[in-house]
Amino acid sequence: MNERLMALPRRAWWLGAVVMVVLAGGCGEPPADLVLVAGEVWTGDAGNPWATGIAVVDGAIVAVGPEDMIRGMVGRDTRVIELDGRFAMPGFIDTHTHFLDGGFRLSTVDLRDADSPEEFARRLAEYAEGLEEGEWILGGDWDHEMWGGELPDRSWIDQVTPHNPVFVTRLDWHMALANTRALEVAGVAAGVASPPGGEVVRDVAGRLTGVFKDEAMPLVAAHIPRPTEAQRDTALVEAMKHAASLGVTGVTDMGSWADLATYERVHRSGDLTLRVYAYVPLSTVDRLVRRVEMAGMGDEWLRIGGLKGFVDGSLGSGTALFEEPYTDEPDNSGLFVTSFEELRSQVVKAEAAGLQVAIHAIGDRAIRMLLDLYEETEGEYGPRDRRYRIEHAQHLGAADVDRFARLGVVAAMQPYHTIDDGRWAERRIGEDRARLAYAFRSLLDSGAVVAFGSDWTVAPLDPLLGLYAAVTRRTLDDANPGGWVPEQKIDVESALKAYTASAAWAGFTDQEVGTLAPGRLADVVVLNENPFEVDPDRLLDVRVDLTIVGGREVYSRP
Repeated sequence: MNERLMALPRRAWWLGAVVMVVLAGGCGEPPADLVLVAGEVWTGDAGNPWATGIAVVDGAIVAVGPEDMIRGMVGRDTRVIELDGRFAMPGFIDTHTHFLDGGFRLSTVDLRDADSPEEFARRLAEYAEGLEEGEWILGGDWDHEMWGGELPDRSWIDQVTPHNPVFVTRLDWHMALANTRALEVAGVAAGVASPPGGEVVRDVAGRLTGVFKDEAMPLVAAHIPRPTEAQRDTALVEAMKHAASLGVTGVTDMGSWADLATYERVHRSGDLTLRVYAYVPLSTVDRLVRRVEMAGMGDEWLRIGGLKGFVDGSLGSGTALFEEPYTDEPDNSGLFVTSFEELRSQVVKAEAAGLQVAIHAIGDRAIRMLLDLYEETEGEYGPRDRRYRIEHAQHLGAADVDRFARLGVVAAMQPYHTIDDGRWAERRIGEDRARLAYAFRSLLDSGAVVAFGSDWTVAPLDPLLGLYAAVTRRTLDDANPGGWVPEQKIDVESALKAYTASAAWAGFTDQEVGTLAPGRLADVVVLNENPFEVDPDRLLDVRVDLTIVGGREVYSRP
């Protein structure tokens, strides 16, 4: 029997036999649990890219092929889904989320599209009206570029939030605004110093504005009450419902040990409705080594992926690390969020334990230094299947494009950032550096693995929005109808692969998910239209009709 099939956890012993019978041309015993027929099925499998039906037994695919063959596997108890010409594909896998935080964000104040200081303050005032005195106001996801680039100030909101501490983050999570009440609760005095890797922002008079960048954010965040286990579990359930409605069947979560404990609780109760590839902070590498030695890496629903670290900050916060200064800030080239020597030590520990690392690097200097570190590590420890990742990989130096493929490093990228940041990025870094911003086409042409995600809640979770962004690169302000840096646009199939097969490869799950083929887990999404056939500008109109995870329907569009 195929070794991959034998390795699939919790499969009935006869599943592999069923697959082999189907592949050999027979399809009678036993009948399928579920079939999807009469559709346009894009499998993502290069050997069998298109079909019209899928058959599922015990949560795994046993056949993908012509409709008449699949109908031949229908028995008395088989559930039959008539696709009626609709488009079916592998479930979307999001390679970079902050998933539990996303669940909490679904019920917090929304400042993402606040387009003026007045609107910013109005929304916070309205939200505060429904709170008890002393309750924290969190979330936000504000973007100061919406009102011209001026950073917010606590004076904007102090009068409308006098009884509630506020700590609302910029949409990239690399900067936050605290009101005066929050500074008081946190004990942040006027003379507080900026810590390494962060900045406490002051105005020209030296007064605290309430803005904290990167490693300065814990000065306030550490004083926010921790959510209870019940609140965490509820946030996860809400996040999974949201994901299912968008066709997301698996996520990579850049989370915490508390997040991992939440996944474990919900998994034990049998209530996970998507697959989770969980990372914990790179700074806790010793703890993860002990955890894996004692309990292993997990199963097909919840797997510990490895370790997430940081080199730099973000472009929007002016903390992404570049070789040359920012065009609009000649005295600023960004900053190291983590000491590079500390980072090196942590990567070496992970390497010694055989663990995967996924490290955030956005500016060209940060990316170059991280590629150097990966190359040095491989040279010292020899070849193995590492699948090292660079998270975001947004602004490349020309000399570094080919290194991803040569070193086998995954570029884990988020296409929505292209149409968001593209509104103002050239003002920050200039036209020349922008040519290799979000360089999807250049990386794919070099042979690199590009895996897509959202960075939810930094950006929306919707993969169809990411697909639109990758294919059109049409910025949110519609100032670039032909695409911002159009030479980096990619085709629909390349973008879908980045959300499916390549995303699975980036998480070591490519033998289980990412394509629709016999032996793969039955994670399927049905769309109301074929994205290969619609005009690229209409990709935003495509809707998810049905989401299936492990052969179980988890979402059906009303």
